[in-house]
Amino acid sequence: MESAELTAPADSVSLEQEEPRNARASPNGRKPVVVEPDLRFIRALSRSGGDSLKKCMQCGTCSAACPLSPDRNPFPRKEMAWALWGMKDRLMEDPDVWLCHHCNDCSTSCPRGTRPGDVLGGIRQQCILHYAFPGFLARWVSRPLFIPLLLAIPALLLGLAIRYREPLGDALGMTGPGMDAIVYSFMPSLPHWLINSFFGFFGLLAFLAAVVGLVRFTRGLRRSHVWGEDPKPVKGVMASLGSVFLKIFAHDNFTTCETDHSRSISHFFVFFGFIALLVVTLWIITGPYNPLIRSEFVYPFSFWSPWKLLANIGGLALLVGLLLMIWERLYFGHLAGTSSYFDWALVWTLFLVVATGFASEVLHYLRMVPHRQVAYFVHLVFVFALLIYLPYSKLAHMLYRTTAMVMAERYGREAGSHLKGVPYSEPLPVAVSMRTGAAAADGELTAMPSSAGHGSPPPAGNGGST
Repeated sequence: MESAELTAPADSVSLEQEEPRNARASPNGRKPVVVEPDLRFIRALSRSGGDSLKKCMQCGTCSAACPLSPDRNPFPRKEMAWALWGMKDRLMEDPDVWLCHHCNDCSTSCPRGTRPGDVLGGIRQQCILHYAFPGFLARWVSRPLFIPLLLAIPALLLGLAIRYREPLGDALGMTGPGMDAIVYSFMPSLPHWLINSFFGFFGLLAFLAAVVGLVRFTRGLRRSHVWGEDPKPVKGVMASLGSVFLKIFAHDNFTTCETDHSRSISHFFVFFGFIALLVVTLWIITGPYNPLIRSEFVYPFSFWSPWKLLANIGGLALLVGLLLMIWERLYFGHLAGTSSYFDWALVWTLFLVVATGFASEVLHYLRMVPHRQVAYFVHLVFVFALLIYLPYSKLAHMLYRTTAMVMAERYGREAGSHLKGVPYSEPLPVAVSMRTGAAAADGELTAMPSSAGHGSPPPAGNGGST
């Protein structure tokens, strides 16, 4: 293979980071690109699901198979190239990483068994680690070694809240007449005001941490190369938000999956079960101050209360969705994709929240003491782990993906029409590889020609989509 400069089409996204002092113009007007591989990032990506990365031959079949990939600068082919080169900064600013919904149409279409869906999943994990604040919490949440510490923190904090509830009540003015009208009979030592204050304080800290991470992430997205030079919005912010929320609630992007359509079903149950429980929780928290509640607010609810029924239905829906997810990952891993610790941590945390919640309810109705208090305490520990660690876990996807989808909607980055027989309107970036030996030490690059880089996607007989 002859040595050549790494260049990008003049009318496509520029790949240059900084023009070298001795850079010379190419005959076709393209500029050279400086690539500084981040080897630590490549190793981390391999551990988090990108272990098949080196099989990629840049054929472009993945971009052709993806039903969500735009015509202009489609994904995931370019992300695979950037990951191979260790171009972490570019991937951290790439909105397309979050437009992927891991349906694995690309992975099952790859002629070499590479799994681009898993690679992009690993990139998303690295993205959360990159932007999260404070960073050490993100590292703790991403490593199984810290599970005992992460569970001990809420257990200790809840224990301190119970121990010092009287001085806390005096300081907050919560020990006056009428303050015990609402009783958490699941655990009398944790009255309504104490749980509200506890989760309100730490929830505020988690919210501020999430805001810092999202501000960092948004700034990175604005610098992304995929928008092209001087991008112009095609929609307003509110219109983009409304369109994205409709897509999320309708699960539009999940239902386009052809390889593992059942993922949309399990995600549907989990999503709406979680929403139902969130609504009931907000109703309970705001009970003493909610103007919509005209009669006396009494908690716990009776079994036939509409709110208790909604909570139980939501919990059952969440449980069904989680069991479907676990079944898919255990028995259909080749379709569902590789499951890393980052994935399993969220699945099992949600499962334990639901399981301990139902256990608390059953033990409460059976009036089993102290079993119901113990079950409720454990339930609150897992609720803390789910909500307060949200900015650092896979649950942060709902924040990062929504932000990326809103920006993509705002700048008109929509799913393309290449699956309908229309060729790509823009050429794909030229793939490159680092030379080995002495040339690699000098940073010399060689071009890798690809049939998918300058025209239509490969035919179905060569691993393309059908």
